[in-house]
Amino acid sequence: MHDQYLQAMGITRWVKRELDPVSVDDETVEVKEEIAAPKPIESNEVELSVVQTPESHQADNLAWPELIEQVKTCVACDLHATRTQTVFGEGSQQADWLIVGDAPGTDEDIQGKPFLGKGGQLLTAMVEAMGLKWEHVYITNSLKCRPPESRDPNEEEIAACHVFLKRQIELLQPKVILAVGRVAAHNLLESNEPMKVMRGTEFTYKDTGIPVVVTYHPAYLLRAPSNKAKAWQDLKMAMRIVAGESA
Repeated sequence: MHDQYLQAMGITRWVKRELDPVSVDDETVEVKEEIAAPKPIESNEVELSVVQTPESHQADNLAWPELIEQVKTCVACDLHATRTQTVFGEGSQQADWLIVGDAPGTDEDIQGKPFLGKGGQLLTAMVEAMGLKWEHVYITNSLKCRPPESRDPNEEEIAACHVFLKRQIELLQPKVILAVGRVAAHNLLESNEPMKVMRGTEFTYKDTGIPVVVTYHPAYLLRAPSNKAKAWQDLKMAMRIVAGESA
């Protein structure tokens, strides 16, 4: 499984006694042959504030079909005026894994599907390297509409969309939530901490007991391939959680 992921990520693996040096572009990262135990983890229960929304924008108690329709017709923030279409999500509604990205990009806005292009190809490689099939995974974004020029969403936009993400989590009841990207992590955890602080720690999504693991967005990894080995460590942590092992 290690070799499959490293090959898919474009990382060359060399053998040196009990260690596998992983060449990441111009940088060499030493990786243990066995899965190393991460630093001690303190599970952090992060409180999310209650979003005050009009009754027509509530998603409580909606089943999947009604929730999809609610997202399609949403006008709760100004993004509805600039979107081509909403991007609800894709995958199995019985999935153990929920992958949450930041916001749709240009291609996603046009096609109505999450994680397209080269970033989507890298995410596919990451999923397959973990030994998962698409029926094990559900993929969505924190925001269901693309912000103009793919800028970061503002607080109003995040609050308007979080009711939909919250309901998706309630319906899915995944074994783990993988937050890929800074915006996704900040939205799920209501944190402004940098990625280097959020990575490597198991968080818990509010009032659910569902673990949240933070890692880099595939689009970022394409720009900064030296962090691919770190992303693999994050994925291994998530796999241990799903397997019921100590993170």
